[in-house]
Amino acid sequence: MRNPVGISMKKDEIIIRISEKATHDETIECLNKKIPALKKLYKTEKTPICVTGKILKNREIEEIKEIITKEIDVKVKFDSPKELGLHGIKKAFEKDIDNSETKFYKGNMRSGQKIEFEGSLVILGDVNGGAEVIAGENIVVLGVLRGLAHAGAKGNKKAIIATNRIECPQLRIANIVKEIEKEEIEQEYKYAFIENDKITME
Repeated sequence: MRNPVGISMKKDEIIIRISEKATHDETIECLNKKIPALKKLYKTEKTPICVTGKILKNREIEEIKEIITKEIDVKVKFDSPKELGLHGIKKAFEKDIDNSETKFYKGNMRSGQKIEFEGSLVILGDVNGGAEVIAGENIVVLGVLRGLAHAGAKGNKKAIIATNRIECPQLRIANIVKEIEKEEIEQEYKYAFIENDKITME
């Protein structure tokens, strides 16, 4: 990629914009090359830095922050949610997640249990009512989904939910919520995705 990281100045902050298509390795390599020039802007100034553009994983946020603050004594904020869930989504986006980091949970999830993961989640059992599964990318449930499932929980509208059977009252993908009617539960849907800004089930 020609220029994965761009730096611009505003009146009250410096913007570091990361390309949506940049890999993390490309971002880190480019940022390290640009740090010396960025450091020259901070002889006396303490203008805060805002990192925007690509939605980042928490470990990516921490690595970028460490690279900047190691060389420059400055406040760094990120226009990327650290928390998963509707409340954390700052913008909806589309990013292919055919290959994603995946976490497996063996067994059924009981009421009150909650699992969160920034990649994809695979549940090797049922997700019962009162349980919550929240993933930054895809959710796959090999059993029956009766509890809360929120895929794309940092805003990715290409995330999907796949299960043996959907029996939950509500589905969430990115920033879109679908209330499921009793008639739809009886249809034995197994797959949910976003189409035309609505959650579609098949």
